[in-house]
Amino acid sequence: MNYDLQTGSHTVYACQYHLVTVTKYRTALLSGKVLNRLEILAHDIAADHGCEVSDVNGEADHVHLLFSAEPTTDLTEFINHLKGVTSRKLRQEYTGLKQRLPKALWQPGYFLCTTGQVTLDDLREYVENQ
Repeated sequence: MNYDLQTGSHTVYACQYHLVTVTKYRTALLSGKVLNRLEILAHDIAADHGCEVSDVNGEADHVHLLFSAEPTTDLTEFINHLKGVTSRKLRQEYTGLKQRLPKALWQPGYFLCTTGQVTLDDLREYVENQ
């Protein structure tokens, strides 16, 4: 297994996560252009929190992010900031999103797991039942 190991003064760690979040009411809004912009925003926001996004992908009604974080990262704070900023900026930049979802782009909840802990079938079941 290949890990991206990070080092601190006397510490080595590899904290990798899989985040899934869905659009409000599972509304199909995320086109390729919007997903590309979301990826750029996610990289910038992650850097501000000491995280690194390695992959962003999704479909019209949900997005998957793979990222690494330091052990001291407040994951809830990072994810809430990520969702809040991307919701605001994407709805400002793409007026069609704001017309369809005027108050928020994302559902309040999300799915987060450490990589290697959940099977792909578990992830599919979660996304399908959002």
